[in-house]
Amino acid sequence: MTTPPPDVSPPPDFRALLAEVTATADRFGHREHIHLTWLAVRRLGVPEAVGLVSDGIQRAARNAGVPQKYNATVSRAWVELVGHHLTDHVDDDFTAFVDQHPDLLDKRLLSRFYSAAALASAPAKAGWVEPDLNPFPWRPRRDSSATLA
Repeated sequence: MTTPPPDVSPPPDFRALLAEVTATADRFGHREHIHLTWLAVRRLGVPEAVGLVSDGIQRAARNAGVPQKYNATVSRAWVELVGHHLTDHVDDDFTAFVDQHPDLLDKRLLSRFYSAAALASAPAKAGWVEPDLNPFPWRPRRDSSATLA
């Protein structure tokens, strides 16, 4: 008896978000990734959006034959960044959201928080790695000199 191959297609919820974003776009670039993430965070909240977006992107990369392009830290970091900026944004319009937060459209935004080496590391590709340059604005910097009492 043979085992069926694992399902590498993105989950249905991810596909629905993807279809919604691509219905008005002629390509799927960084802006569209942010749009998909914005929709996911608005509908599910950050924790569930992390899982949905990460799983969907990982499966899409595998399906496209480029599984090495998936990076768990990058996926989660973008979801957390979008979620952080949504806390002060009440408009239901994605264009208004990115107009208010244009830094999210900068593909290099993560370089403010992570070195290239940290993001390219095996641990970052496989799971979550904390920023090594600057903490995210909503997370305090860990003081490595602090002692445990």
